[in-house]
Amino acid sequence: MKTTIIPFEPRYAKDFASLNIEWLEKFFETEPHDAALLEQCEELIINKGGHIFFAKVGSEIAGTFSLIKVEEGVYELGKMAVSPQFQGHRIGQQLLQFCIEFSKDQGWKKLILYSNTILGSAIYIYQKYGFIEIPLEDTPPYKRSNIKMELVL
Repeated sequence: MKTTIIPFEPRYAKDFASLNIEWLEKFFETEPHDAALLEQCEELIINKGGHIFFAKVGSEIAGTFSLIKVEEGVYELGKMAVSPQFQGHRIGQQLLQFCIEFSKDQGWKKLILYSNTILGSAIYIYQKYGFIEIPLEDTPPYKRSNIKMELVL
């Protein structure tokens, strides 16, 4: 399965939202912070110095992730999702590998992410790529978050 990773284009904004809502609704719920980022991804992510990428298989968008600027040189890896029909083909790992290489190429200091320990396979993959658990703030940006991780680049 040949996968190409492409940068954000406005025509893919709906794919970004639908892929994320699909997994959020499967495991949790779409929180107000999620809805804002998904509905206004260009304004709240791209225009604020962030990035969104997509995994494309043939003509289909199979997965996505975003890099949300937290501060200079620090980005949140967020909104990573792979369509159920493409799961099991290592697309998430390809996206993660691309994310890390892209971040290093930018000269950034670190990546952070928020997750939940019920997503065991995701946590395992993050650890495999070098992310380590760090203390979670008292009021994380997502109610579902019970783990925060970072990767120093």
